[in-house]
Amino acid sequence: MTEDGRLKIAVFTLGCKVNLYDSDSMLAIFKQAGFDVAEGLSEADVYVLNTCAVTAEAEKKSRQAIARIRKLSPNAEIYVCGCASQNDPTQFKKQGVVYVGGSDGKQELARYIVQRHSAENADIPKDVCALGNFDISNVYGDGEGVLNLRTRHFIKIQDGCNNFCSYCIIPYLRGRSRSRSAESIKRELDSIKDGVKEVVVTGINLSAYGLDIGTSLAKLVRSLSDYDMRFRLGSLEVGVIDRELLEATKALKHFCPHFHLSLQSGSDSVLKAMNRHYSAEEFKNAVALIREYYQNAAITTDIIVGFPAETEENFLQSMAFAREIGFADIHVFPYSSRKGTVAGKLKPLPPEVVEDRQKRMSEVKRELSSMYLTESLDLPQEVVFETCEDGVWQGHSQYYVKVYSKQGMRNEVRTVLPTRLYSDGVCDF
Repeated sequence: MTEDGRLKIAVFTLGCKVNLYDSDSMLAIFKQAGFDVAEGLSEADVYVLNTCAVTAEAEKKSRQAIARIRKLSPNAEIYVCGCASQNDPTQFKKQGVVYVGGSDGKQELARYIVQRHSAENADIPKDVCALGNFDISNVYGDGEGVLNLRTRHFIKIQDGCNNFCSYCIIPYLRGRSRSRSAESIKRELDSIKDGVKEVVVTGINLSAYGLDIGTSLAKLVRSLSDYDMRFRLGSLEVGVIDRELLEATKALKHFCPHFHLSLQSGSDSVLKAMNRHYSAEEFKNAVALIREYYQNAAITTDIIVGFPAETEENFLQSMAFAREIGFADIHVFPYSSRKGTVAGKLKPLPPEVVEDRQKRMSEVKRELSSMYLTESLDLPQEVVFETCEDGVWQGHSQYYVKVYSKQGMRNEVRTVLPTRLYSDGVCDF
């Protein structure tokens, strides 16, 4: 309890930006109900653990979080939701938590917790895995008491995935792709527009937005042109990159030319084994089209190393392709076998081979990141400042470059002309 007797609820999030959005919606419900709220693992009376199952390591971290919570607050109530508990609820039930839910129904869970601590006879929702509406505009209200949990606001426009990549368990946990209506999205944007400088449009498979409701991501983006805030797109598939989408981004008042395109492998044979629906050449053509519209665009990606079908030659192709594209950054993942997937039935590569490839690809990542940051020097960076430490402000530019400056203010947008590399980004001092 806080000094004024209020219950404190902490939400700890693992995994993707969609999980962050879901956690924000729960935190907003708790705060609106009058509870003291916190993100992460600070001391609290109630914890909601929003888990991830994209890799075996993510599930392990989700389980370990329970032990960390027990050390902080031995008598606290713990509620678990998300993909790891959807995949295997028993791994959490045996740890003595109050409730284990799934990857959907998180707002309903938050409302249950509010009811539980307002009325002792509240009932636990019977189905937290239902594929329901994820509109949280009603949570944020009409602009009064808006919960600005972070400088950057994540807006979830889509959930689920129909791709069924051979290594990925998420479609089995999140369900089929389903899109949110433009009207619902705009209601949420209207509710936060006066307090947020940047909005990140996100989803489990953002590129599939609208296919189930007769529209498209490009049409949605174009409909947002009246909003006077920065927009950044989450992770995209190559197939959605076309002139219609890029023209739509050009129509926005403040679009961030940062494109995260999931590559996974630069080898066509590995891409086929992964059930990815494009070739390396198609990926390269998409990047060329982006750079036709945005010369200095930041192109970032994910690469999986050590996939069972990956030979040393395939791996070398991936490294060469990464250098050819000139990524601004690469998220390097060692392959993680997921039970229930097609690739989960394949014989894995020796761990030492996977570890070696991870180290070598990580060297490529560092090389390319350094090159991109160097090219960013003397290039104007429109920065939204987020935090300050020891008199140095930091934030992200439109290119998602981390920028440091001794002049700044939280949630301020300011043009910075960086002069040198600094820490993991650039600075103007």
